[in-house]
Amino acid sequence: MKLFKKKVDEAVVAENTTVADSGDMAADIDAVMRKYDRESATRIWEGTPKLVVQLLMAAFSIYCIGMTFLSVELPETKLARFLGIIIILGFLTYPAKKGSMKVNYVPWYDIVLMVLGAGCFLYFAFDAMTIINLATRIQTHHVIIGAVGILVLAELCRRCVGLPILVVVGALLAYAFYNQMYWNPDIYLALKNIVYKLFYTTSGVIGTPVNVCYTYIVLFIIFGAFLERTGIASMFIEFANRVAGWSSGGPAKVAVIASALEGMCSGSSVANTVGSGSITIPMMKRTGYKPEFAAAVEAAASTGGQIMPPIMGAAAFLMAEYMNLPYMEVAKKAILPAILYFAGIFIAVHLEAKKLGLRGIPKEEMPKWGHLLKKSYLLLPLVLLVTLVSSGARTMQFSAAVCILAAVVVGFLNSEERLTFGKILEALEAGARGTITVAVACGMAGMIAGCITVTGLASTLINAIVNVAGNATIIGLVLTMICCIVLGMGVPTTANYCIMASTCAPILIELGFPPVAAHFFVFYFGIVADITPPVALAAYAGSAIAKSDPMKTGVNATKLAIAAFVVPYIFAYSPTMILEGVTSFWQVAFIGVTALLGIFCVAAALNGHLYRKIPMVLRLVLVAGGLCMMVPGWQTDLIGVVIMAAVVLVQYLSGKKAAQIA
Repeated sequence: MKLFKKKVDEAVVAENTTVADSGDMAADIDAVMRKYDRESATRIWEGTPKLVVQLLMAAFSIYCIGMTFLSVELPETKLARFLGIIIILGFLTYPAKKGSMKVNYVPWYDIVLMVLGAGCFLYFAFDAMTIINLATRIQTHHVIIGAVGILVLAELCRRCVGLPILVVVGALLAYAFYNQMYWNPDIYLALKNIVYKLFYTTSGVIGTPVNVCYTYIVLFIIFGAFLERTGIASMFIEFANRVAGWSSGGPAKVAVIASALEGMCSGSSVANTVGSGSITIPMMKRTGYKPEFAAAVEAAASTGGQIMPPIMGAAAFLMAEYMNLPYMEVAKKAILPAILYFAGIFIAVHLEAKKLGLRGIPKEEMPKWGHLLKKSYLLLPLVLLVTLVSSGARTMQFSAAVCILAAVVVGFLNSEERLTFGKILEALEAGARGTITVAVACGMAGMIAGCITVTGLASTLINAIVNVAGNATIIGLVLTMICCIVLGMGVPTTANYCIMASTCAPILIELGFPPVAAHFFVFYFGIVADITPPVALAAYAGSAIAKSDPMKTGVNATKLAIAAFVVPYIFAYSPTMILEGVTSFWQVAFIGVTALLGIFCVAAALNGHLYRKIPMVLRLVLVAGGLCMMVPGWQTDLIGVVIMAAVVLVQYLSGKKAAQIA
């Protein structure tokens, strides 16, 4: 999904690369996106057909904005119609194979699938009340229509989301059939029950994930599309340059800060990596960073965009729904872990720069504060979003709509990248395109939840894991982490979270972990799959730009993002890190400072350099001290501070002595 899919400005690329590199970079960006980002492998439209598709997409975005406020229809009616239109737009956008590059062409079988799939959902929307009254007494033609609708949606999922989630759906469907046949060996009756549950009720395809997508996520995708066209991305990079570009290894720090800022309104690890990386990776390489390290920095930082409030890759809205919490509460609880994540990468980057003796960008080449101050009005839509949402005075839908309008106004005020009618059309189109993948993934996630409900699999899994884990709750956490990472490989964040919220989060809750901690745990580990080998798509996209070894890039990205692998265990056992049970600001500040010191220790140990090379024994001691400080509690914090101070002092004195000898 792309709430903030950045288009690369060739002029900016050229400014930050050599002449030879800039041409190659501009030519490679589209190829990298098509290879590593499934959402970018789309049909090619030109001329009048392109305009027609654009208008259809724009009309859909306007329809979603209008219906969110005006519709008082049954959920079965509006959600089925929503998915019916998604199928039409999806087949107009995604070809059967990635390599299909024929211009203005849709094969006949795609047209047939599009008509059949959309027709099935639209039929349900049109005759929803009759079917609801029939309940489980649906007739044979209803079963056929439901089955065809599910199969066509699955095919669209294969095209725009990928196979991993379909493997999960397929396995659960097979288990659902086995479960139904176990009680009654009638194939038709089993099919009828499953189709009814998954297609004709709000416990399946049109379940909670699709409802959240239709109600909230679509509007924020459109908001992100408009925000992009205000020119805020370039401002973020300029601001990051001004803040940290001058320091040792400045370009890498710029990548971290810019990605953290863009993460406030972004949702695609690969798109973020390619968009920012096309500028920052060549800069990092020229500064002196190794290609695999430069690509890893951008991939790790861009992946962190999905854990950065306020939008968090749209998963925050789903988390609020699943945990039955106000959206702003979810965003608040995500702040400290997100700061720790980006601080960990920033510290690792700084230590690497010091080890290599790298310099920053000359101050005369950086933007002036006055220039940035003049562009600060670009932040108004984001400030307005946070203000409206945190006040709670208006609904999320109203807040999103007002922020879209604010982005339009700000876009008109930006003389450098002024918003035009063409850009408005592009934003509406981009909003619709971004919605397709999310809606399809949410539909599949709803099917997964439906299969689990039909079969009672959730209780079976819970009992199995609880029996295996026994009193050793750490086993349950490790098994859950593995499940999240495996399922997250190639699966969008929203869909991955829906799957894990339905399957693994209840297991952790049964093991005694607080519900909020359980949901944040599965959310975090679903995200880091994008930088965890062997299927680290964000890292591989970065390596394609850096011309580095993909596997080495993935390993480096995993090391840089170590906070994302450690912090979830900390807040699982000590939920104060996600502000559960916190009573004062000073308690939060204390937890934050000690956790940052802990992250510093772990990052230094992984880097292996602090004033001079750190011996392996001291590296292990540093890791232990860092983990002590990351666990909330004054006793562990005191132990960690003593360990850190001792190691830093030893390293400083030995480094000073070595310098005197040299």
